Amino acid sequence: MTTPTIRLRQMIGGTWADGAGTAERSENPADPDGAPVAEYLTASEEQLEQAMAAAAAAARAWDRRGLLSRGQVLRRAALLMEDRAEDLAMLMTREQGKSLADSRGEVGASVETLHYHAAAARRPNGATYPSSHPDEVVRTIRRPVGTVAVITPWNFPLQIPVWKIAPALLWGNPVVWKPASDTPAMAVALTEILVEAGVPDGALNLLLGPGHLGAALVAHPDTAAVTFTGSVPVGHSIRDAVVPRGAKLQLELGGHNAAVVLPDAHLPSAADAIVAGGMGSTGQKCTATRRVIAVGDCYDALVGELADRVEALVVGPGADEGTALGPVVSAKARDEITTALQQAIDEGAAVLATAPVPDTPGHWVAPTLLAGIPELTICREEVFGPVTTVLRVSDLDAAVELANATDFGLTASVFTRDQRTARRCVDDLVAGLVKVNAPSTGSELHAPFGGLRDSSFPAPREQASDSAAEFFTVGKTAYERLAPEEDS
Repeated sequence: MTTPTIRLRQMIGGTWADGAGTAERSENPADPDGAPVAEYLTASEEQLEQAMAAAAAAARAWDRRGLLSRGQVLRRAALLMEDRAEDLAMLMTREQGKSLADSRGEVGASVETLHYHAAAARRPNGATYPSSHPDEVVRTIRRPVGTVAVITPWNFPLQIPVWKIAPALLWGNPVVWKPASDTPAMAVALTEILVEAGVPDGALNLLLGPGHLGAALVAHPDTAAVTFTGSVPVGHSIRDAVVPRGAKLQLELGGHNAAVVLPDAHLPSAADAIVAGGMGSTGQKCTATRRVIAVGDCYDALVGELADRVEALVVGPGADEGTALGPVVSAKARDEITTALQQAIDEGAAVLATAPVPDTPGHWVAPTLLAGIPELTICREEVFGPVTTVLRVSDLDAAVELANATDFGLTASVFTRDQRTARRCVDDLVAGLVKVNAPSTGSELHAPFGGLRDSSFPAPREQASDSAAEFFTVGKTAYERLAPEEDS
Protein backbone atom coordinates (compact mmCIF):
# COMPACT_ATOMS: atom_id res chain seq x y z
CA MET A 1 0.00 0.00 0.00
CA THR A 2 1.32 3.46 -0.93
CA THR A 3 1.99 5.73 2.04
CA PRO A 4 0.16 9.08 1.65
CA THR A 5 2.24 12.17 0.98
CA ILE A 6 2.53 14.41 4.05
CA ARG A 7 1.51 18.06 3.63
CA LEU A 8 3.83 20.31 5.61
CA ARG A 9 3.48 23.87 6.87
CA GLN A 10 5.59 26.47 8.63
CA MET A 11 5.38 27.17 12.38
CA ILE A 12 5.35 30.93 12.96
CA GLY A 13 4.29 32.53 16.21
CA GLY A 14 2.35 29.46 17.37
CA THR A 15 0.41 29.05 14.10
CA TRP A 16 0.89 26.42 11.40
CA ALA A 17 0.85 28.33 8.12
CA ASP A 18 1.40 27.51 4.47
CA GLY A 19 4.56 28.92 3.01
CA ALA A 20 4.36 31.80 0.59
CA GLY A 21 7.14 30.56 -1.69
CA THR A 22 7.69 27.82 -4.22
CA ALA A 23 6.46 24.22 -4.07
CA GLU A 24 9.02 21.67 -2.87
CA ARG A 25 9.03 17.99 -1.88
CA SER A 26 11.11 15.37 -0.13
CA GLU A 27 11.48 11.86 -1.51
CA ASN A 28 12.42 8.38 -0.37
CA PRO A 29 16.06 7.86 -1.47
CA ALA A 30 15.38 4.12 -1.80
CA ASP A 31 12.35 4.75 -4.03
CA PRO A 32 12.81 8.09 -5.80
CA ASP A 33 10.29 7.15 -8.47
CA GLY A 34 7.54 6.62 -5.90
CA ALA A 35 5.22 9.09 -4.23
CA PRO A 36 6.89 12.00 -2.40
CA VAL A 37 7.36 11.62 1.33
CA ALA A 38 6.28 15.23 1.91
CA GLU A 39 5.25 18.34 0.00
CA TYR A 40 5.25 21.97 1.11
CA LEU A 41 5.48 25.58 0.06
CA THR A 42 8.71 27.24 1.11
CA ALA A 43 8.75 30.16 3.52
CA SER A 44 9.23 33.65 2.16
CA GLU A 45 11.51 36.35 3.55
CA GLU A 46 8.37 38.15 4.73
CA GLN A 47 7.54 35.06 6.78
CA LEU A 48 11.10 35.10 8.12
CA GLU A 49 10.43 38.63 9.38
CA GLN A 50 7.21 37.39 10.97
CA ALA A 51 9.08 34.58 12.71
CA MET A 52 11.74 36.97 14.02
CA ALA A 53 9.04 39.31 15.32
CA ALA A 54 7.22 36.41 16.98
CA ALA A 55 10.46 35.29 18.64
CA ALA A 56 11.13 38.77 19.99
CA ALA A 57 7.56 39.03 21.31
CA ALA A 58 7.82 35.67 23.10
CA ALA A 59 11.25 36.23 24.64
CA ARG A 60 10.35 37.90 27.93
CA ALA A 61 7.53 35.53 28.90
CA TRP A 62 9.63 32.47 28.02
CA ASP A 63 12.49 33.82 30.13
CA ARG A 64 10.13 34.52 33.03
CA ARG A 65 8.92 30.90 33.01
CA GLY A 66 12.13 30.03 34.82
CA LEU A 67 14.72 27.33 34.31
CA LEU A 68 12.90 24.52 36.11
CA SER A 69 9.66 25.11 34.25
CA ARG A 70 11.45 25.08 30.92
CA GLY A 71 13.20 21.87 31.95
CA GLN A 72 9.81 20.28 32.57
CA VAL A 73 8.78 21.19 29.01
CA LEU A 74 11.83 19.32 27.69
CA ARG A 75 11.03 16.35 29.88
CA ARG A 76 7.48 16.19 28.49
CA ALA A 77 8.94 16.39 24.99
CA ALA A 78 11.19 13.43 25.76
CA LEU A 79 8.20 11.36 26.89
CA LEU A 80 6.19 12.30 23.80
CA MET A 81 9.10 11.40 21.55
CA GLU A 82 9.49 8.06 23.29
CA ASP A 83 5.80 7.33 22.74
CA ARG A 84 6.18 8.08 19.01
CA ALA A 85 9.58 6.47 18.59
CA GLU A 86 8.64 3.82 16.03
CA ASP A 87 6.67 6.24 13.85
CA LEU A 88 9.55 8.72 13.95
CA ALA A 89 12.07 6.04 13.03
CA MET A 90 9.97 4.85 10.10
CA LEU A 91 9.56 8.42 8.85
CA MET A 92 13.31 9.04 9.18
CA THR A 93 14.12 5.95 7.14
CA ARG A 94 11.62 6.92 4.44
CA GLU A 95 12.83 10.49 4.15
CA GLN A 96 16.57 10.23 4.84
CA GLY A 97 17.26 6.65 3.73
CA LYS A 98 19.23 5.29 6.68
CA SER A 99 18.57 1.79 7.97
CA LEU A 100 15.71 1.35 10.38
CA ALA A 101 18.16 0.22 13.05
CA ASP A 102 20.08 3.49 12.66
CA SER A 103 16.86 5.50 12.74
CA ARG A 104 15.70 3.79 15.91
CA GLY A 105 19.08 4.48 17.47
CA GLU A 106 18.88 8.15 16.55
CA VAL A 107 15.40 8.52 18.02
CA GLY A 108 16.53 6.86 21.23
CA ALA A 109 19.57 9.12 21.47
CA SER A 110 17.35 12.16 20.90
CA VAL A 111 15.05 11.09 23.73
CA GLU A 112 18.08 10.77 26.02
CA THR A 113 19.32 14.21 24.93
CA LEU A 114 16.01 15.81 25.87
CA HIS A 115 16.07 14.08 29.26
CA TYR A 116 19.68 15.17 29.78
CA HIS A 117 19.03 18.85 29.15
CA ALA A 118 15.81 18.70 31.16
CA ALA A 119 17.81 17.41 34.11
CA ALA A 120 20.46 20.11 33.55
CA ALA A 121 17.85 22.62 34.69
CA ARG A 122 18.56 21.44 38.25
CA ARG A 123 22.31 21.90 38.10
CA PRO A 124 23.99 24.93 39.73
CA ASN A 125 23.89 27.82 37.29
CA GLY A 126 26.15 30.32 38.95
CA ALA A 127 28.88 30.82 41.55
CA THR A 128 29.35 33.05 44.57
CA TYR A 129 32.55 34.88 45.50
CA PRO A 130 33.76 36.54 48.68
CA SER A 131 33.37 40.29 48.90
CA SER A 132 35.55 42.80 50.68
CA HIS A 133 32.34 44.34 52.06
CA PRO A 134 30.68 42.32 54.85
CA ASP A 135 27.14 43.11 53.70
CA GLU A 136 27.70 42.21 50.05
CA VAL A 137 27.27 39.03 47.99
CA VAL A 138 29.09 38.67 44.67
CA ARG A 139 27.58 36.10 42.32
CA THR A 140 27.44 35.17 38.67
CA ILE A 141 24.19 34.67 36.78
CA ARG A 142 23.25 33.46 33.32
CA ARG A 143 20.81 35.35 31.10
CA PRO A 144 19.40 34.31 27.71
CA VAL A 145 21.54 35.39 24.79
CA GLY A 146 18.49 36.31 22.65
CA THR A 147 16.95 34.92 19.49
CA VAL A 148 18.90 31.88 18.32
CA ALA A 149 19.09 30.87 14.66
CA VAL A 150 19.37 27.08 14.34
CA ILE A 151 20.41 25.63 10.97
CA THR A 152 20.70 21.86 10.77
CA PRO A 153 21.71 19.20 8.22
CA TRP A 154 19.90 16.17 6.82
CA ASN A 155 22.24 13.38 7.96
CA PHE A 156 20.96 13.40 11.56
CA PRO A 157 17.58 15.06 11.05
CA LEU A 158 16.42 14.56 14.64
CA GLN A 159 19.47 14.26 16.89
CA ILE A 160 21.43 17.32 15.72
CA PRO A 161 18.37 19.61 15.99
CA VAL A 162 17.70 18.30 19.50
CA TRP A 163 21.36 18.90 20.46
CA LYS A 164 20.90 22.55 19.53
CA ILE A 165 17.26 23.40 20.20
CA ALA A 166 16.89 21.74 23.62
CA PRO A 167 19.61 23.76 25.40
CA ALA A 168 18.69 26.93 23.52
CA LEU A 169 15.14 26.66 24.84
CA LEU A 170 16.24 25.54 28.30
CA TRP A 171 18.21 28.74 28.80
CA GLY A 172 15.23 30.91 27.89
CA ASN A 173 15.99 31.78 24.27
CA PRO A 174 13.42 31.93 21.48
CA VAL A 175 14.47 29.87 18.44
CA VAL A 176 14.04 30.28 14.70
CA TRP A 177 14.95 26.99 13.00
CA LYS A 178 15.78 26.41 9.33
CA PRO A 179 16.33 22.66 8.73
CA ALA A 180 17.81 20.98 5.69
CA SER A 181 15.53 20.83 2.67
CA ASP A 182 16.01 17.06 2.22
CA THR A 183 14.32 16.18 5.54
CA PRO A 184 11.52 18.68 6.21
CA ALA A 185 9.01 16.11 7.49
CA MET A 186 11.33 15.17 10.34
CA ALA A 187 11.63 18.85 11.26
CA VAL A 188 7.86 19.25 11.40
CA ALA A 189 7.53 16.09 13.52
CA LEU A 190 10.02 17.43 16.09
CA THR A 191 8.35 20.84 16.14
CA GLU A 192 4.97 19.22 16.77
CA ILE A 193 6.41 17.38 19.77
CA LEU A 194 7.99 20.48 21.30
CA VAL A 195 4.86 22.57 20.81
CA GLU A 196 2.67 19.83 22.31
CA ALA A 197 5.08 19.58 25.24
CA GLY A 198 4.45 23.22 26.11
CA VAL A 199 6.85 25.45 24.20
CA PRO A 200 4.74 28.64 23.96
CA ASP A 201 3.73 30.57 20.87
CA GLY A 202 6.70 32.28 19.25
CA ALA A 203 9.38 30.59 21.34
CA LEU A 204 9.97 28.04 18.56
CA ASN A 205 9.51 28.98 14.92
CA LEU A 206 10.13 26.63 11.99
CA LEU A 207 10.90 27.86 8.48
CA LEU A 208 11.14 25.37 5.61
CA GLY A 209 13.05 26.65 2.64
CA PRO A 210 16.24 26.82 0.58
CA GLY A 211 19.70 27.94 1.55
CA HIS A 212 19.17 31.62 0.84
CA LEU A 213 16.49 31.66 3.55
CA GLY A 214 19.11 30.45 6.03
CA ALA A 215 21.49 33.14 4.79
CA ALA A 216 18.87 35.80 5.47
CA LEU A 217 18.24 34.33 8.92
CA VAL A 218 21.87 34.41 10.05
CA ALA A 219 22.34 37.91 8.62
CA HIS A 220 19.26 39.29 10.40
CA PRO A 221 20.21 42.04 12.84
CA ASP A 222 17.96 40.57 15.56
CA THR A 223 19.69 37.18 15.47
CA ALA A 224 21.80 37.10 18.63
CA ALA A 225 23.39 33.67 18.16
CA VAL A 226 23.78 31.17 15.31
CA THR A 227 24.39 27.44 15.70
CA PHE A 228 25.07 25.64 12.43
CA THR A 229 26.10 22.15 11.34
CA GLY A 230 26.93 21.64 7.68
CA SER A 231 29.55 22.14 5.01
CA VAL A 232 32.74 24.16 5.33
CA PRO A 233 31.95 26.67 2.54
CA VAL A 234 28.51 27.47 3.98
CA GLY A 235 29.96 27.63 7.48
CA HIS A 236 32.59 30.13 6.36
CA SER A 237 29.95 32.29 4.67
CA ILE A 238 27.95 32.28 7.91
CA ARG A 239 31.07 33.22 9.87
CA ASP A 240 31.70 36.16 7.56
CA ALA A 241 28.12 37.37 8.04
CA VAL A 242 27.89 36.88 11.80
CA VAL A 243 31.25 37.66 13.36
CA PRO A 244 31.58 41.30 12.20
CA ARG A 245 28.33 42.27 13.96
CA GLY A 246 29.29 40.54 17.20
CA ALA A 247 26.67 37.80 17.36
CA LYS A 248 27.65 34.48 18.95
CA LEU A 249 28.55 31.67 16.57
CA GLN A 250 28.84 27.90 16.84
CA LEU A 251 29.95 25.94 13.76
CA GLU A 252 30.35 22.19 13.34
CA LEU A 253 31.58 21.53 9.83
CA GLY A 254 33.30 18.78 7.87
CA GLY A 255 36.06 16.33 8.63
CA HIS A 256 38.71 14.21 6.93
CA ASN A 257 39.21 11.82 9.79
CA ALA A 258 42.11 9.39 10.03
CA ALA A 259 42.42 6.03 11.76
CA VAL A 260 46.01 5.17 12.67
CA VAL A 261 46.64 1.43 13.04
CA LEU A 262 49.83 0.26 14.77
CA PRO A 263 51.42 -3.19 14.24
CA ASP A 264 50.52 -4.23 17.81
CA ALA A 265 46.80 -3.50 17.32
CA HIS A 266 44.18 -6.23 17.55
CA LEU A 267 43.41 -6.17 13.83
CA PRO A 268 39.98 -7.87 13.80
CA SER A 269 38.52 -5.39 16.29
CA ALA A 270 40.31 -2.50 14.58
CA ALA A 271 38.77 -3.53 11.26
CA ASP A 272 35.32 -3.77 12.86
CA ALA A 273 35.66 -0.24 14.20
CA ILE A 274 37.08 1.21 10.98
CA VAL A 275 34.36 -0.24 8.75
CA ALA A 276 31.69 0.89 11.21
CA GLY A 277 33.25 4.35 11.31
CA GLY A 278 33.84 4.66 7.58
CA MET A 279 30.80 2.94 6.13
CA GLY A 280 28.13 3.24 8.85
CA SER A 281 25.18 5.47 7.93
CA THR A 282 26.41 5.08 4.32
CA GLY A 283 29.42 7.23 5.20
CA GLN A 284 27.20 10.28 5.64
CA LYS A 285 28.74 11.49 8.89
CA CYS A 286 31.18 14.35 9.34
CA THR A 287 33.00 12.07 11.82
CA ALA A 288 33.32 9.15 9.37
CA THR A 289 36.72 7.50 8.85
CA ARG A 290 38.00 8.76 5.50
CA ARG A 291 41.63 7.63 5.71
CA VAL A 292 43.20 4.52 7.28
CA ILE A 293 46.92 4.88 8.00
CA ALA A 294 48.57 1.48 8.43
CA VAL A 295 51.93 1.64 10.20
CA GLY A 296 54.73 -0.74 9.30
CA ASP A 297 54.09 -4.37 8.50
CA CYS A 298 50.39 -4.51 9.52
CA TYR A 299 49.22 -3.20 6.11
CA ASP A 300 48.54 -6.48 4.28
CA ALA A 301 46.79 -8.19 7.18
CA LEU A 302 44.71 -5.08 7.93
CA VAL A 303 43.64 -4.74 4.29
CA GLY A 304 42.49 -8.36 4.30
CA GLU A 305 40.39 -7.81 7.43
CA LEU A 306 38.88 -4.60 6.04
CA ALA A 307 38.10 -6.06 2.63
CA ASP A 308 36.27 -9.04 4.12
CA ARG A 309 34.03 -6.74 6.13
CA VAL A 310 33.30 -4.30 3.32
CA GLU A 311 32.35 -7.07 0.91
CA ALA A 312 29.95 -8.51 3.50
CA LEU A 313 27.98 -5.28 3.96
CA VAL A 314 24.30 -5.53 3.00
CA VAL A 315 23.09 -2.47 1.08
CA GLY A 316 19.40 -1.99 0.45
CA PRO A 317 16.25 -0.11 1.38
CA GLY A 318 16.55 1.04 4.97
CA ALA A 319 13.20 -0.46 5.94
CA ASP A 320 14.22 -3.97 4.83
CA GLU A 321 15.23 -6.41 7.54
CA GLY A 322 18.93 -7.15 7.42
CA THR A 323 19.94 -3.92 5.67
CA ALA A 324 23.16 -2.50 7.08
CA LEU A 325 23.46 0.52 4.78
CA GLY A 326 20.75 2.39 2.95
CA PRO A 327 21.03 4.70 -0.05
CA VAL A 328 22.64 8.11 0.07
CA VAL A 329 20.24 10.97 0.61
CA SER A 330 19.82 12.27 -2.96
CA ALA A 331 20.75 11.87 -6.60
CA LYS A 332 23.02 14.91 -6.24
CA ALA A 333 24.88 13.26 -3.34
CA ARG A 334 25.19 10.00 -5.29
CA ASP A 335 26.62 11.76 -8.33
CA GLU A 336 29.13 13.74 -6.27
CA ILE A 337 30.40 10.59 -4.56
CA THR A 338 30.69 8.53 -7.73
CA THR A 339 32.48 11.39 -9.52
CA ALA A 340 35.00 11.69 -6.68
CA LEU A 341 35.50 7.93 -6.65
CA GLN A 342 36.17 7.82 -10.39
CA GLN A 343 38.59 10.73 -10.05
CA ALA A 344 40.50 8.80 -7.37
CA ILE A 345 40.76 5.77 -9.66
CA ASP A 346 41.88 7.98 -12.54
CA GLU A 347 44.58 9.42 -10.24
CA GLY A 348 45.90 5.94 -9.47
CA ALA A 349 43.86 4.59 -6.54
CA ALA A 350 43.17 0.86 -6.57
CA VAL A 351 39.84 -0.64 -5.56
CA LEU A 352 40.44 -3.18 -2.80
CA ALA A 353 36.84 -4.13 -2.06
CA THR A 354 33.24 -3.13 -2.72
CA ALA A 355 29.85 -4.27 -1.53
CA PRO A 356 27.02 -5.09 -3.96
CA VAL A 357 24.12 -2.66 -4.35
CA PRO A 358 20.53 -3.33 -5.43
CA ASP A 359 19.66 -3.34 -9.11
CA THR A 360 16.60 -1.17 -8.50
CA PRO A 361 15.83 2.57 -8.63
CA GLY A 362 17.46 4.32 -5.70
CA HIS A 363 20.37 6.54 -4.82
CA TRP A 364 22.79 3.65 -4.36
CA VAL A 365 26.53 3.98 -3.82
CA ALA A 366 28.65 0.87 -3.34
CA PRO A 367 30.73 0.98 -0.13
CA THR A 368 34.30 1.10 -1.45
CA LEU A 369 37.72 0.47 0.07
CA LEU A 370 40.59 2.05 -1.84
CA ALA A 371 44.37 1.75 -1.69
CA GLY A 372 46.05 5.04 -2.39
CA ILE A 373 48.68 7.65 -1.69
CA PRO A 374 48.35 10.94 0.21
CA GLU A 375 48.45 13.01 -2.97
CA LEU A 376 45.05 11.76 -4.15
CA THR A 377 42.35 14.42 -4.21
CA ILE A 378 40.09 12.10 -2.22
CA CYS A 379 42.72 12.06 0.55
CA ARG A 380 42.51 15.84 0.88
CA GLU A 381 38.89 16.75 0.11
CA GLU A 382 35.94 15.37 2.06
CA VAL A 383 33.72 12.94 0.16
CA PHE A 384 30.46 12.49 2.07
CA GLY A 385 29.83 8.83 1.37
CA PRO A 386 30.96 5.23 2.04
CA VAL A 387 34.49 5.51 0.63
CA THR A 388 37.61 4.90 2.75
CA THR A 389 41.23 4.96 1.55
CA VAL A 390 44.05 2.89 3.07
CA LEU A 391 47.51 4.45 3.19
CA ARG A 392 50.84 2.94 4.25
CA VAL A 393 53.57 4.62 6.34
CA SER A 394 56.78 3.35 7.95
CA ASP A 395 56.47 4.55 11.54
CA LEU A 396 54.37 6.43 14.09
CA ASP A 397 55.99 9.80 13.39
CA ALA A 398 55.01 9.55 9.74
CA ALA A 399 51.49 8.39 10.70
CA VAL A 400 50.87 11.39 12.96
CA GLU A 401 52.24 13.77 10.35
CA LEU A 402 50.02 12.29 7.65
CA ALA A 403 46.93 12.22 9.86
CA ASN A 404 47.42 15.92 10.54
CA ALA A 405 48.06 16.80 6.87
CA THR A 406 44.58 18.20 6.32
CA ASP A 407 42.72 21.47 6.84
CA PHE A 408 40.22 19.61 9.02
CA GLY A 409 40.46 18.58 12.65
CA LEU A 410 37.25 16.87 13.76
CA THR A 411 37.95 13.31 14.92
CA ALA A 412 40.71 10.71 14.78
CA SER A 413 41.22 7.13 15.91
CA VAL A 414 44.28 5.17 16.95
CA PHE A 415 44.47 1.39 17.36
CA THR A 416 47.23 0.08 19.60
CA ARG A 417 47.82 -1.94 22.75
CA ASP A 418 50.61 0.38 23.91
CA GLN A 419 49.51 3.06 26.35
CA ARG A 420 52.42 5.37 25.57
CA THR A 421 51.60 5.29 21.88
CA ALA A 422 47.95 5.97 22.62
CA ARG A 423 48.81 8.88 24.89
CA ARG A 424 51.11 10.40 22.29
CA CYS A 425 48.36 10.21 19.67
CA VAL A 426 45.81 11.76 22.02
CA ASP A 427 48.24 14.65 22.54
CA ASP A 428 49.57 15.08 19.00
CA LEU A 429 46.71 14.27 16.62
CA VAL A 430 45.02 17.53 15.60
CA ALA A 431 41.40 16.63 16.26
CA GLY A 432 38.72 17.77 18.65
CA LEU A 433 37.85 14.14 19.45
CA VAL A 434 40.49 11.40 19.60
CA LYS A 435 39.29 7.82 20.02
CA VAL A 436 41.56 5.00 21.21
CA ASN A 437 40.64 1.50 19.95
CA ALA A 438 37.21 2.80 18.91
CA PRO A 439 35.50 4.17 15.78
CA SER A 440 36.03 7.78 14.80
CA THR A 441 32.26 8.17 14.94
CA GLY A 442 30.05 8.39 18.03
CA SER A 443 30.20 10.55 21.12
CA GLU A 444 28.65 10.81 24.56
CA LEU A 445 25.93 13.44 24.80
CA HIS A 446 27.25 14.67 28.17
CA ALA A 447 30.79 15.26 26.85
CA PRO A 448 31.81 18.29 24.74
CA PHE A 449 31.72 17.72 20.98
CA GLY A 450 33.58 19.82 18.45
CA GLY A 451 36.53 20.04 16.12
CA LEU A 452 39.60 22.12 15.36
CA ARG A 453 40.82 23.98 12.28
CA ASP A 454 38.22 24.16 9.48
CA SER A 455 36.02 21.62 11.25
CA SER A 456 34.72 24.13 13.74
CA PHE A 457 34.89 27.64 15.16
CA PRO A 458 36.45 28.71 18.46
CA ALA A 459 33.32 28.78 20.58
CA PRO A 460 31.81 26.67 23.39
CA ARG A 461 31.23 23.08 22.26
CA GLU A 462 27.98 21.28 21.62
CA GLN A 463 26.24 18.65 23.73
CA ALA A 464 27.71 18.97 27.26
CA SER A 465 25.40 21.01 29.49
CA ASP A 466 28.20 23.30 30.71
CA SER A 467 29.33 24.06 27.16
CA ALA A 468 25.75 24.56 26.01
CA ALA A 469 25.05 26.93 28.88
CA GLU A 470 28.14 28.93 28.00
CA PHE A 471 27.02 29.35 24.40
CA PHE A 472 23.30 29.96 24.86
CA THR A 473 23.65 32.53 27.65
CA VAL A 474 25.49 35.70 28.49
CA GLY A 475 27.21 35.81 31.85
CA LYS A 476 26.77 38.63 34.33
CA THR A 477 28.33 39.32 37.70
CA ALA A 478 26.09 40.82 40.36
CA TYR A 479 27.34 42.72 43.42
CA GLU A 480 24.41 42.73 45.84
CA ARG A 481 24.97 44.90 48.91
CA LEU A 482 22.44 45.34 51.69
CA ALA A 483 21.03 48.80 52.14
CA PRO A 484 22.10 50.49 55.41
CA GLU A 485 19.96 49.68 58.40
CA GLU A 486 17.55 52.39 59.48
CA ASP A 487 18.72 54.36 62.51
CA SER A 488 16.85 53.10 65.57
